Amino acid sequence: MGIFTAGRYIASIDLVDVDELKRMGIRCVLFDRDNTCVPRSTKQAPGAVLEWFDRVHAAGLRTCMVSNNFHSTEVIRSARELKSEVIHHAMKPFPFAVRCALGKMGVGPEEAVLIGDQLYTDIAAGNLAGVRTILVRPQSTSDLWYTHILRIFESMLLSGKIFEGE
Repeated sequence: MGIFTAGRYIASIDLVDVDELKRMGIRCVLFDRDNTCVPRSTKQAPGAVLEWFDRVHAAGLRTCMVSNNFHSTEVIRSARELKSEVIHHAMKPFPFAVRCALGKMGVGPEEAVLIGDQLYTDIAAGNLAGVRTILVRPQSTSDLWYTHILRIFESMLLSGKIFEGE
């Protein structure tokens, strides 16, 4: 498996099977903020995402947002809305923030999964940190200018991939 290859491809975060995560021995869900849980176009998590996080927490799993976003106030607000711990200014694809999140949550890499919408940041960081990874489709077409460029290259790597739930 390459650095830019996700372990799973699922259409959206709210379609990730919480019971399956538990069966896999996952104790902690690490996740990206922008366009994974919170569309860049609205800056608020949709109801389906909020309900999914309620199911995750009810199952006894811990959660931590790992975001590259430099707007700390917005990131912290979103993490609170999702009842999650947070690491901002993560500098993904470097794995340091993912490793920091694992330490903060008290789990090893084999007990965690990282869910994100970008191969070159989220999935690469998760793979480099040794955690399982799930790529989801972005919730919005609104992105930073450089993310639009990365999406062009991403689309080539994703050509032919089938996302569960589509």
